[in-house]
Amino acid sequence: MTQAQTSSAALSVQAFFDPATNTVSYLLADPDTQAAAIIDPVLDFDPKAARLSTASADRLLAALAEQGLKLQWILETHAHADHLSAADHLRAATGAPIVIGQHITQVQRGFADLFEADDVDLSGGAFDRLVADGDQIPLGGRMISVLHTPGHTPACVSYRIDDAIFVGDTLFMPDYGTARADFPGGDAATLYRSIRKILALPPETRIFVGHDYLPADRQTHVWESTVARERAGNIHVHDGVEESAFVTMRQARDATLDAPTLILPALQVNIRAGALPAASPSGRVFLKLPVNAL
Repeated sequence: MTQAQTSSAALSVQAFFDPATNTVSYLLADPDTQAAAIIDPVLDFDPKAARLSTASADRLLAALAEQGLKLQWILETHAHADHLSAADHLRAATGAPIVIGQHITQVQRGFADLFEADDVDLSGGAFDRLVADGDQIPLGGRMISVLHTPGHTPACVSYRIDDAIFVGDTLFMPDYGTARADFPGGDAATLYRSIRKILALPPETRIFVGHDYLPADRQTHVWESTVARERAGNIHVHDGVEESAFVTMRQARDATLDAPTLILPALQVNIRAGALPAASPSGRVFLKLPVNAL
């Protein structure tokens, strides 16, 4: 995982990029109070060896300690299909509560059934706080506003603080476009409307994306854009692209995409807020591979 730092006004925003999954995790801090939040932490997983590591999450913990920050919140933008969440590991280490959109219960119902995961609390109880559109979460002397931005999944939320918004998988850098909308509960028309909701924010609003994938003509990973840049140049959804054209494009593109490499292990963990399934009587932990079920 590589690290970079930027700032939004007086808000500290540190980005931690995981090249294995192209995921960006964020560490936010209010410098006046040292209150911090982490968005979308990664639990490292080697699918070939089925081996877990907390190295990426431990770098976040080390950054907290080095800077004297107090973690107030662990914020999930949605239940990820491309990486395992380290939220439970961070909660155990710091006591910070895990936050996710209230529609996670819809996602849990679908995937608990797929994996026959009888231990999953379908009320969202594995998480500490379920948030809805318009909710606010304090971070030191600032407030984080929640926007419900479904389409990629029904539970997707974005977090807005000061002049920055963290959009998860809803929107990517202008030269890469937008998220897929073909997961269970996803919908391209809904995604379009969520994106337009984000792009209705002031043009100088800084957009921090949840992933960066390199297009053919770019060699360096980046993760910060603006509303103005997305409206002017996003290859899928710039100003002038109507909903019907976006839906046609998105559905055709999604039909060509493979399932994410980690979708089966990731969702089993992520509907449990980053926790593993209960160990068997022998003490081993198993993740299931339902055959021909996706």
